[in-house]
Amino acid sequence: MVRFAADLLLPIVLSVLLFYMLGPIVDRAARWRIPRLVASLAAVAGLLGLLAGGATLLWPQVDTVLTKIPAGAARLRTTVRRQRAVEGDSAIERVQAAATALDSAAAEARRAPASRPGVVRVEVLDPWRVSDMLWTGSLSAISLAGQGLTVLFLTVMLLYEGDALRGKVLAHVQTRTGRRLTAEISEDIASQIERFVWVQVATSCAVAVVTWLALWSLGVEEPAVWGVVAGVMNVVPYFGPLVVTGGLAIVAFLQFESLQMTALVAGIALAITTLEGMVLTPVLLSRAGELSAVSTFVAIAFWSWAWGVPGMLLAVPMLMVGKAVCDHVDELKPFGRLLGR
Repeated sequence: MVRFAADLLLPIVLSVLLFYMLGPIVDRAARWRIPRLVASLAAVAGLLGLLAGGATLLWPQVDTVLTKIPAGAARLRTTVRRQRAVEGDSAIERVQAAATALDSAAAEARRAPASRPGVVRVEVLDPWRVSDMLWTGSLSAISLAGQGLTVLFLTVMLLYEGDALRGKVLAHVQTRTGRRLTAEISEDIASQIERFVWVQVATSCAVAVVTWLALWSLGVEEPAVWGVVAGVMNVVPYFGPLVVTGGLAIVAFLQFESLQMTALVAGIALAITTLEGMVLTPVLLSRAGELSAVSTFVAIAFWSWAWGVPGMLLAVPMLMVGKAVCDHVDELKPFGRLLGR
């Protein structure tokens, strides 16, 4: 059901996370007598302006990277072929050859019987059309734009009606003590999730900046692009640093054609993310905000299967939201202890 409803649930999850991220800014503006609707619109517009400005500054390097991808792929193929000519067939190629032979034998065994005289087998092939590809791509772009608008409008509504929603929840609690307890639990959950989201943003920005400076000092081309990639993938524990390290290793090998520089670039990228995960994040997060390695791994595996790349990026924040709720509800505290360290 979660996988089927991805187009509906993804904008809601993103909006809730943005609500916890921008909520304190709107609350502070409301205390300064700024209308809450104006503050909500300004917070979302400011975030959009920040992202648009960063994308505008970064686009020349992104365009350069996209231009170099075909040439880099061709060089990589040439290098692999040259190495194959020196070393001969690899173990993987021998396994592939064996699998091909088995497939051929199986196809021969199940080959269709000869047709009757006078009967001609006809196979109808649907021709490939450029218009079909353009139509599919335009539908995907329209769907993505629609989801983006949904996220923006829902975030503004949540920021504007945050206090009203909280008041509606408290109105259903019968006793004064129950209302006070519910309000305290709600505030604790909100503060814990808010802190986690901001720590994720701060550490990702730190990883992006440090990676950019390190790659720039080593002479790697388009270091800002790879810094941003490292910052975004930093949200994904374990897998994100490995993806960035592998990508930078290929980039360094194609640029410098030196194993020493390849190892140096990949090692520095891995060291930055390792220090962040083992030193910076534990210092910024409280003990209650720590997640177990097993629960994190399972969450990434599940949400990657359900929602693809967006699910992989949102797995840990959603897991943290679930743990924060479990830690404050008596019936769910065993699950909270199971998710934490």
